[in-house]
Amino acid sequence: MINKLLMSVAVAAIMVASGAQGPAFAQEKLKIGVVTTLSGPAAVLGQQLRNGLQLAIKENGGKLGGREVELIVQDDELKPDVAVSKAKALVDRDKVDFVVGPIFSNILVAIMKPVTESGTILISPNAGTSNFAGKDCNPNFFVTSYQNDQNHEVMGKYAQDAGIKKPFIMAPNYPAGKDSLAGFKRFYKGELADEVYVPLNQLDYSAELSKIAASGADAVFVFLPGGMGVNFVKQFRQAGLADKVKFLSAFTVDESTLPAQKEAALGFFGGANWAPDLNTPQNKKFVAAYEKEYGGAIPASYAFQSYDAGLLIDGALKATGGKTDNKDALRAAMKKAPFTSLRGNFKFGNNNYPIQDFYQVKVVQVGDKFATSIDKKVFTDYQDPHAKDCAMK
Repeated sequence: MINKLLMSVAVAAIMVASGAQGPAFAQEKLKIGVVTTLSGPAAVLGQQLRNGLQLAIKENGGKLGGREVELIVQDDELKPDVAVSKAKALVDRDKVDFVVGPIFSNILVAIMKPVTESGTILISPNAGTSNFAGKDCNPNFFVTSYQNDQNHEVMGKYAQDAGIKKPFIMAPNYPAGKDSLAGFKRFYKGELADEVYVPLNQLDYSAELSKIAASGADAVFVFLPGGMGVNFVKQFRQAGLADKVKFLSAFTVDESTLPAQKEAALGFFGGANWAPDLNTPQNKKFVAAYEKEYGGAIPASYAFQSYDAGLLIDGALKATGGKTDNKDALRAAMKKAPFTSLRGNFKFGNNNYPIQDFYQVKVVQVGDKFATSIDKKVFTDYQDPHAKDCAMK
């Protein structure tokens, strides 16, 4: 009897030491905090971000890197002070392993310090400001989207190569808006009809449309995401400018805005790192799964980039054996981009921003829906111009 008891204790000790524990000793859940915009005209963008990450987790059986995921989603309300408060709660109270988000660059600027200085890794599946790509680059910050300038650079190059003589350019007055117009001008070297900044979330463009009509512009380039883009495109078409002024954009006509814009956006051009018809096996599977999961909605870039963020976490944790406590090992694993991106070509540069391909896309009708379609590739394996200012190797 005593021998049996001693044997049971020994077996239990071996099980604990070897990791073969029972349910009471199961690996802790992987906690991921999400900071995204779920209020106001921009809510559709935040919903796409959330949906893409949720789909990646679901398709991995509710786990990433072998660990069951607990997702904590916070609405930043597009208010930096609200975002800071909620980001601090995620890292201080909830003890999340990762923070994923946000959509808007002013929110990224606000939450960067409280998240990264806590030692938590921040993954942006959208916002990618120039300062964090350059001199303020951060080893705890990874981007699965782009550097803000880049999609706009596509349209600047198009305008230059197409012989556009006098474009009118416009964006919201916040960090991403300034990056966008800087990106356009990096490749377009001609005369501008005007350069205009509008308040973030402005919805009435009657004054700006009058300026465009009077400026003699032969093209307009705009960065107006979410509800801003919906209203501008409708008002641009209604003003009769679509037949006179070539429409170039980024994040103004995409899968987040097209369900509301419909025919008003047909034929309009955009710059992008992806489109739903990008011909990779992984992307075809993703688009079909997203449409099935979310009532037939076509995913936008916000969804695919957050899906990739989920794959990045999964791949990195597989490399670390599911562990997140050794931050040096975790960062090193993430730096290798250990996943197959939906976009195909992808690797991290020295600044933890992607090196990837970029495309000119065009709005087309697909059955009773509207989507962007790849028109031509503009840049191959393109690294952002700010990486040279980042001290990381």
